[in-house]
Amino acid sequence: MDHVYWVRQKFNVVPEKEHVTSCINYVDLQEYRDEFCEELVNTIPEWVYSNKKAADIVDKMVAEEGRSDRNAQSALRTVTFQKFKNSATEEVFIQGQFGELVLFNLLQVFFDAVPLLRKMPITSSAKMERFGADAIHYNFENGTHLIYIGEAKAYSSSYQFNKAFEEALKSVQDNYKNHRTELKLYIYDDFLNEDLVPIAKAYKTGRLNPVEIHLVSIILYNETDKIIGSNEREKKDAILKIVENRAGKIDKSLFDGIGPELLPRFNYIFFPLWEMAELLKTFQRLIGK
Repeated sequence: MDHVYWVRQKFNVVPEKEHVTSCINYVDLQEYRDEFCEELVNTIPEWVYSNKKAADIVDKMVAEEGRSDRNAQSALRTVTFQKFKNSATEEVFIQGQFGELVLFNLLQVFFDAVPLLRKMPITSSAKMERFGADAIHYNFENGTHLIYIGEAKAYSSSYQFNKAFEEALKSVQDNYKNHRTELKLYIYDDFLNEDLVPIAKAYKTGRLNPVEIHLVSIILYNETDKIIGSNEREKKDAILKIVENRAGKIDKSLFDGIGPELLPRFNYIFFPLWEMAELLKTFQRLIGK
């Protein structure tokens, strides 16, 4: 998060409450793009394995394969990168994995919600990979179990903000409606710490009570408006104004079919990126694809 700048405020969007704008951080006049990508990639092992599972794998490598601890740690990192599944449509695939990884991190920061369930890898069908929520995270607050269903939409081509928002909104609604019947597609083994396993089991079997479901959409898109500013503060203010302008033009009719009891549960994270295609190439290079 040292390489992420964010603001929580109202954005003239439905529901009328505070949402988040986030972007790669600036220090003085420089955007910390490479540092952001490097640190994002460094979170992949946490996305794949719990601390205990990772330690068990390292211990096994040391004991059975005669590796040094440092060598085993490096080998584990390589294994976790391989969990980023192959796809025939690699550009779309990298966008999706990039978005899911950002979502994985920001749900924990902005909503204090830890990973609970994750989509099971189904490597035989790239199409099947698209079904199901990108993230299901968990928090416990004021005596209530809070489940956060997350959806990430990432578009590296220009002028895609409206499309990304509309598709994210539709996808997260579909996931809300269908996720109970699709829970067989989700796992908690390996990447979930042991103290959360009973929570995950209870949720999958419908025994978690009381529970509230909240919906989070993150919209990562290639921004084309130029950032004008002679110092760090002016640049960050300019980014915020760009997002305010984009969000203010969202078609309000998109929300007409959402029930009034569900609408307050929607949350948005707007994440503009400049020269996003180049950023994805950096991300792709760092994970060795």
